[in-house]
Amino acid sequence: MLLTLIYTGTALWLAAYGLNAFILAFLYLRYRKRTPGQPQVDREALPDVTVQVPVYNERHVIQRVIDAVAALDYPRDRLQIQILDDSTDDTTSIARQRAAFHRQRGVDITVLRRPNREGFKAGALSWGLERARGDYVAIFDADFRPHSDFLLKTVPYFFDRPRRGMVQTRWSHLNGDYSALTRAQAMAFDGHFVVEQTGRDRSGLFMNFNGTAGVWRKACIEDSGGWESTTLSEDLDLSYRAQLAGWETLYLPGIDAPAELPPQLAAFKRQQARWTQGSVQTLRKLVGPLIQSERLNPVQKGMALLHLSGYFAQALMVLLLLATPPMLLLGGKPPALGNLGLALALGPPLVYALSQHALYADWGRRLLTFPLLTLIGIGIAWNNTIAILRGLTRWGGTFARTPKFQVVGKAGQWLHSAYRLGIDRSVIGEAALALYALAGTVIAYGAGRHGMIPFLLLYAAAFGTVAGIELFQAMSLHPDCDAVSG
Repeated sequence: MLLTLIYTGTALWLAAYGLNAFILAFLYLRYRKRTPGQPQVDREALPDVTVQVPVYNERHVIQRVIDAVAALDYPRDRLQIQILDDSTDDTTSIARQRAAFHRQRGVDITVLRRPNREGFKAGALSWGLERARGDYVAIFDADFRPHSDFLLKTVPYFFDRPRRGMVQTRWSHLNGDYSALTRAQAMAFDGHFVVEQTGRDRSGLFMNFNGTAGVWRKACIEDSGGWESTTLSEDLDLSYRAQLAGWETLYLPGIDAPAELPPQLAAFKRQQARWTQGSVQTLRKLVGPLIQSERLNPVQKGMALLHLSGYFAQALMVLLLLATPPMLLLGGKPPALGNLGLALALGPPLVYALSQHALYADWGRRLLTFPLLTLIGIGIAWNNTIAILRGLTRWGGTFARTPKFQVVGKAGQWLHSAYRLGIDRSVIGEAALALYALAGTVIAYGAGRHGMIPFLLLYAAAFGTVAGIELFQAMSLHPDCDAVSG
């Protein structure tokens, strides 16, 4: 019957993403020690570098990031810093005052403002690039606090590779232990930056620029078509276009740049929705050039398509849930993937376990956060499914920023900030899906399909957890009331 076919096809498609996680874990284990040697640094031969910090309403963190980039250890006569400010609040005055302070100390730092916010972040980076004097461009989002030796550790990797267009570093976390929510996010990002990026880069697969904490060769940006705002993932788009044009990339997991994780679930959902929509738009934009490329072999093409379509897994999970109760009511029988399905489902947990083991001495304790990560990862599927539909039906869109609150370590408040987000309408869908999964559990029990009950209860718990946390955070009045603190 049709529902059984839909269920089977969806389950098999989801299994492909589980297999992809296993492949990347294998590539990481095989190639993780294949690291390029640290180039020698001759300060007299260092080239001009422009540091760009795109900013939009960042009053809580703007001084921190300006102080960090102004403290970069690099010859001052070859360092230009651009604060690309599109703000509409007092961020601009704070930035100008702090930039003036550092200019008095001999730092070439300027707050640049455009006539309008056209193209959002991509537009700001492109506008700043026209005014950049550096041969290389380092980019940091406002919530980052790069170490002072960042440029000395990254820029030399370009010297002996004239076709190396981009170097990406690992994100670390300023507030990873702030709450259970930030711990879950930290684990998710660690899996990407430790295992996935390393596996892709070291094995010759396409990797992506993560939008910040990286350095570009200016000539590469210009040769690849520049920053474009046709997608909400200008970073993913440009990095793929550059690699299609024959430019090389390099990922350096041993070099980190600390950043702030969103302490509010609504902010995390907004971030994920933007990345989801942008990645789907990038897939639409580049699927033709990828398939037609004569530079790439079939494995590179297949892995690139899995990478760009990775967020489809979220929509597939929603579809799988929606198809289950009516299939059971109509007497349909779900496919028995058996041990293969169980094995493929272990792919993502393996990625997270490997990353925690690589980074932390207490990695075993940190893995206790994995159940919450699982619930959140499934629970935001409805939010991301909506974003997938937007990505499939439109180009560009409003760049909804992820608010930052200067939350460092376990300190800092955000509940009373003007940047705090309200309740997102996706909560309605999450609550409805939680109830739908519970109804499906009753149906599965009555139909004697007891093997489906854990699956349905997991969905109910995941959507209920995400909706519950967001509602609790949105309605909390006291700054100590964090739904997932401790």
